[in-house]
Amino acid sequence: MTLYTKTMGSGPVLLFIVGGNGDSTVFEGVAAQLADRYKVVLYDRAGFARSPVDAVPADKLAADVEDARALLADEPGYVFGSSSGAIVTLELLAKHPSVVLKAVPHEPPLISLLPDRDERLAEMDEVYQLYRTDGPEAAMGLFGKVVGLAQQAPPPGFELPPAMREMMGRSKHNVPFWFDHEFVPYPRHVPDLAALAAAKDQLVLACGDESRGLVAYRPNVVLSERLGLDLVEFPGDHVGYARRPVEFAARLHEVLSSAGTA
Repeated sequence: MTLYTKTMGSGPVLLFIVGGNGDSTVFEGVAAQLADRYKVVLYDRAGFARSPVDAVPADKLAADVEDARALLADEPGYVFGSSSGAIVTLELLAKHPSVVLKAVPHEPPLISLLPDRDERLAEMDEVYQLYRTDGPEAAMGLFGKVVGLAQQAPPPGFELPPAMREMMGRSKHNVPFWFDHEFVPYPRHVPDLAALAAAKDQLVLACGDESRGLVAYRPNVVLSERLGLDLVEFPGDHVGYARRPVEFAARLHEVLSSAGTA
């Protein structure tokens, strides 16, 4: 297996871990803003279109963690992960704190932590069953309603950049792969709170300021209460890094700089 990677800039390593679409193109706008201060490393997680695998491991989350750790093998680095990638980021910090300077999990959908988890997981199971019967397009429509993800129409005359158009083409593989291998187990994962508490000085719990009250926002609220950490808001919603990259990058640099090592 060979992971698709893209590196830009110089400075301390900043690794981005992508969510359920599995395609690191979504981070390129933020990465371009930060490449003058960091060695930015983007990669597509194993099994998604540009990082094909012959077989998916039984414990895919553990394998995702080991891939991220391997990308930080040469030197410890900062890690930003969003959505499913935020779950990987939390696990990386819990299992390998020595390779992480600062971990920034952005809206990890750890429904297992929520007081109403049974109800929320039942909704997710309904989405998954719709995927099995009617396919990914129908399931994504219901998923957006269940989790409150806005479908914003582009302005008149707007055209996607070529890289984004290519990414959309890869979604024909990436979305079904996400449903088949992550959609059910990742939200049910129970993080190691003791390990995270031991490494909490390296942890920034990030959420979008437009996501308050939504499913993906709430797990970090629970973690903030259990770990005694402040919740740190970033510009935008669940994909604020793609929709507001300039502001998002500025906020991320501010957060990482406060660690005293950037």
